[in-house]
Amino acid sequence: MKILFTGASSFTGFWFIKELAAAGHEVTAVFRKMPDEYSDDIRRSRVERLLPICRPIYGCSFGDDNFLKLIGEGKWDLFCAHGADVTNYNSPDFDVTTALANNTYHLPLVYDGLIKSGCNKVIITGSVFENDEGAGDKDLKAFSPYGLSKSFTWQIYRYHAAAKQIGLGKFVIPNPFGPYEERRYTRYLLKNWFARATAVVNTPAYVRDNIHVSLLAKQYVEFATLSNSGGCSYLNPSGYVETQGAFTQRVAREMRDRLCLECNFELKHQVEFKEPYVRINTDPIAARLDWKEKLAWDEMAAYYEGQWALGRLS
Repeated sequence: MKILFTGASSFTGFWFIKELAAAGHEVTAVFRKMPDEYSDDIRRSRVERLLPICRPIYGCSFGDDNFLKLIGEGKWDLFCAHGADVTNYNSPDFDVTTALANNTYHLPLVYDGLIKSGCNKVIITGSVFENDEGAGDKDLKAFSPYGLSKSFTWQIYRYHAAAKQIGLGKFVIPNPFGPYEERRYTRYLLKNWFARATAVVNTPAYVRDNIHVSLLAKQYVEFATLSNSGGCSYLNPSGYVETQGAFTQRVAREMRDRLCLECNFELKHQVEFKEPYVRINTDPIAARLDWKEKLAWDEMAAYYEGQWALGRLS
């Protein structure tokens, strides 16, 4: 398949393209910057590793003139709308209105161009932290303004897809972890453990859905390339559903022998619950996927060992 992909520099985007290319698909990846213009060393490393396995297009943003021209010049089987405005995504002051405008800029024209090119299927990436996604306690409200922007983006994609009669799928991501992720939870754990420090877990009671990014990527490829081209389809793939305390124990158990580290941690007594107690995805991973859990943990250990040796585990 000839695939047009946005959001390639992201953690999950990197893994999705790797798996799409490994499956024999021809991926054209859209980047807003040149590789050396990314100030974040992790993101820059992801982009550099993608260049041999995809066709990169630089200086292009969703819906702009260059993007519409790119669509018109090609023949596409699938459009993967993985990119989204993530500027200050952790901030309570995240600008939902601007993000929504950027995420859906000229969307009807994008759909028209795709249809003209022969494309009849679009896959948009969602998050379990949007409102009305996954399962959990309370009312499934959005975790943050960023999550809210993703929800509104999906609604606009769905509205125009129905009007244009183009197939649309939504792939909802829970909590992915693994090599090349941003400075998030498992990276925090490994950084402390390599430094022979105790990792402090302040929110061990939250029930979350953590999933190996390599497994998530395999499920993404199957969903994106095998789902029906007509109407709407959904997938909410689920990984390790457990408390963050139990997940911490799992990571420590898997890393100790592989890295010869003590992997000490302290689970604090959680008294504040600013986020929902439970938020998880609901669809079991397909058993037929060619994925080995042990190899995924091996790969994760080797990656972080290399990062520590190079002084990049910060």
